[in-house]
This record gives sequence, structure tokens and C-alpha cells, in this order.
Amino acid sequence: MKIALFKESRPGETRVALTPVAVKTLVADGWQVEVERDAGERAHFSDESYVASGATIVDAASGDVNLRVNAPTLDEASRLAEGSLHLSFLSPLLQLDIVKVLNDRKVTVLSFDLLPRISRAQYMDALSSQSTVSGYRAALAGATHLDRFLPLLTTAAGTIRPAKVLVMGVGVAGLQAIATSKRLGAKVRAYDVRSAAKEEAESAGAVFVQLGVTADAAGGYARELTDEERLQQQAALLSEVAGSDVVITTAAVPGRKSPILVTTAMVEAMAEGSLIIDMAADGGGNCELTKVGEVVEHHGVRVVGMANPPSEMGTDSSFLYANNVLKLLGLFGSKGELNPDWNDEVVIGVTVTRNGDVNHAPTAEALGVAHVAITPEAKETP
Repeated sequence: MKIALFKESRPGETRVALTPVAVKTLVADGWQVEVERDAGERAHFSDESYVASGATIVDAASGDVNLRVNAPTLDEASRLAEGSLHLSFLSPLLQLDIVKVLNDRKVTVLSFDLLPRISRAQYMDALSSQSTVSGYRAALAGATHLDRFLPLLTTAAGTIRPAKVLVMGVGVAGLQAIATSKRLGAKVRAYDVRSAAKEEAESAGAVFVQLGVTADAAGGYARELTDEERLQQQAALLSEVAGSDVVITTAAVPGRKSPILVTTAMVEAMAEGSLIIDMAADGGGNCELTKVGEVVEHHGVRVVGMANPPSEMGTDSSFLYANNVLKLLGLFGSKGELNPDWNDEVVIGVTVTRNGDVNHAPTAEALGVAHVAITPEAKETP
């Protein structure tokens, strides 16, 4: 069977879903691989390197399995082969028109956004791998845009105190932002609504901020705050934000609008020359003033809305993403053939549509169609 690798159509995107090394692995496993011309160019993977790995370069790719980083456009979706399989960061609730087109063509749609957050799926977790890149780039953006040094400097001309960095959200991206800011010499504090995040933040080198507002949920994740808790949180955060030189916000929610963590009042309480790096700008932003892809100045404070931060490191982002693709595809087929294990909770979890049915309940509800759950087959007891 054939795997098609597409050139990304999102403006500014540098990533590609498969590296030449990943293609070589798939070809060795019996798959044919078609690569759209110049698909890897912006990640510095030449067409020649794909050919050397066993792929065929084509002007218009089409496969039994279709791989992208981002969701296809409506036109691209309408050209996918009927009954084929599509895998990307689809964010189905934000791309309902595309889901409908794909489902009408009976395409089996998989989205990395829906991957179950369980230990066994960590090797396939593209959200985490790309968040690692985002956290690293957010810290570097802070160092770049701040018109001060991050580390302590003692010079003949005088001593410069280290910058104070506050990281809000201690997930994968937040931990990378903490570690990178710390390596650059900043004094780092961190905040998260999960009490379990304290140990993680401290292990990365931050002082954990405890505000008395927690939102622990099952499995170590956070639940949504109530309106009362959100107001209490914002009141307690005001002084923390005001005392920081750089605030890095990382609270992104896959497929949903990012929560507001930094209000306009907090920005106005910060000293002139301070900085907010909003890593969640693509989802609407964690700061009320954020504009995606822009630097907004308000009362002398700059708010940087990072657009698609993983694309700022196309080569390594693609390497990580391609490894996640290989691991997940391994559950859907091997030796050149699709043969999904529909009893596997990971396989079920990432599937949005199959055979013309919508299998992801929130997407079915949003589309106003029947939800058809994938039910594991009962296994006989030996």
C-alpha cells in the first residue's frame, strides 16, 4: 500500500510529516512512499534525500495513507482518495467543514490532538514533542525581545541583576521554558493550577508559586476552573506578574480556546520594558491583549503572540513529529498493509471518522450527526 507525504500549505509552516530517515524505515517495512515535490524543502530535507531513502517524488501525491502536520484545506481534503486514511493535527472541533468533506469521502480521519494521554502512548504523543520545541522557543523569544540581560553579570562598569522570569503552566512546554530560561541565567518562578506540578517545576530549576487555587483532576491533569476560582486566581497572580521582567504563558488546550491567565490589569501593573511571551497565541492567547503573530505594546509592556512556534525549528520539529507518526502508524498497519487493531484504546481514541461514521462524540455533536462509537470486540476467556 502507498503512503503519501504532502507539502504543508499553512503559511509560514516549515515542518514536514516524515523525514528521509522515517521514509527509509517505512520502505523497509514494505510500504510505497510518494513525496510531494519540495515537501521537505523548508525543513532542509531535499527531494534527493527522499529518493535516496526509497521514495518517489511526485507533483500531486495520493495514497492509501495520507500524512500531514496541519489539517488540509477544503480543496486538499476534497482530493484525497475515497476510503483512504488521513493523519495530522486536525483539531476536528475547529475544522468541522473539513471533517465533513473527509467523512463524505469515507476517509478514516486520525488526529494527534485526540491521542489518549496514557503511558503507553507517550512515544506517539506529537502534542508533547512539539510542545518541547514551543517551550524552548518561548524562552529564547523572551531573551531576544527583552532589552536586558537574563543572567547576572558582574562587570567593571557595574553589576547587572538577573532577570525575573515567570512561567505560567508547568506542562511539557512550561518545563522546557523553565529549563531553558534557567540555563540562560534567569531567576525563574513557575505557577500551575495542579498541585503535582510543584515537584516538576522545582526539578527543572524554578521556585514554585503557590496561590491557594488548585484544580487537580484525575490522572494528574487539570480541570477547568470555576468563575469564582478564576477571579481568585487572577487576583492572587497580580503581584506575581507585576514583579516579573518576563512572563511566559504556555496554557494551550488542544482543539479549544486558550484560557485567559493574564488580564489587561496585570499588564498595566508591570514595569515599563517588561515582556509577555504568549506561547498559546494560536489558540486565542493566554493574555487578553495577545494578537497572534504580532508584538503589541501596552503601557510600555510588549506582548509577543507566538504563531506556530514549532515551525521556528523545522528540522528538529519534523524529526520528532516523524518519530511520533511512525509509532502511531505501527498500530494501524505494518509490512505495507493497513490492519488496525480496533480493540486498542489508542487506535479508538485518535479516530475521528471511519466508514462514513463520526466516531468522536464532541465532533458528532458539533456537526449535528449521530455519534457512532467504536466498540472493542469482546474477547473470549481462555
